[in-house]
Amino acid sequence: MNKKVKTARLSIISNFSLIIMKLTVGLISGSVSIISEAVHSTVDLVASVIAFFSVRISDQPPDDQHPYGHGKFENISGVIEAILIFIAAGWIIYEAFSKILQNKTVESIELGIGVMIISAIINIIISGKLYKVARETESVALEADALHLRTDVYTSAGVAVGLILIRLTGLHFLDPVVAIIVALFILKEALRLFKNAYSPLLDNSLSDDELEIIESAIRKFSYTHHHLRTRRSGNNKFVDFHLEMPENISLKDAHDICDSIEDEIKLRISNAEVTIHPETPGHYH
Repeated sequence: MNKKVKTARLSIISNFSLIIMKLTVGLISGSVSIISEAVHSTVDLVASVIAFFSVRISDQPPDDQHPYGHGKFENISGVIEAILIFIAAGWIIYEAFSKILQNKTVESIELGIGVMIISAIINIIISGKLYKVARETESVALEADALHLRTDVYTSAGVAVGLILIRLTGLHFLDPVVAIIVALFILKEALRLFKNAYSPLLDNSLSDDELEIIESAIRKFSYTHHHLRTRRSGNNKFVDFHLEMPENISLKDAHDICDSIEDEIKLRISNAEVTIHPETPGHYH
């Protein structure tokens, strides 16, 4: 079991434990903000399970049906996770407005504050591990999972602050108000996640910084190029372009030059797959 899969499994265990803890305290206290956090963690659990299976699939080598590999399974995972967050946030907002109309009070406030603080601490630790592995492996699925948990840190802290204010002021309507604020924050993060995960499915080009790295690597060998195309699939980056060479160059020399340029790009951009089409000037098609 590789590092990505082990880290995704850790997230599953963490989220399952937090769901049980938050749901129990939420039902005891009647706090919609704590129950909304339990729902949030449930979504995180589903997302973690999706991430777990997507990283296992994405790491499989290319086959006859998927000659470019399975990297986009991670992007699909990220899109599904974002949609789940949208749904959860909508449910939280609905329940919060219902609680405002019902004007219910919150019980066992100290217990709720303790659970939220514990939840925030656990998610700081787990999300930190996920982000670390996501950066090392350039995993979209793990980054999405880490974003879920980092969002949970902020929302848990927000709920804890809301409960503290209720204890200090006696204004119980603050509980659903905090829940709505939490939901709006979740929606904002979900929108960013959706955009990051969905763009590679449309074969968007690599970032401007990565394109500049590719251009500078080619310029290093003083050859003219054109028709540069790039795309991303999971943590894999695909690069192809046409390279103009003298008409009298030997096939071996042309091959060696292409290998040198390819090695230079791969040295500077991880997980790059480079395809170069050599041609003589004026023969572009």
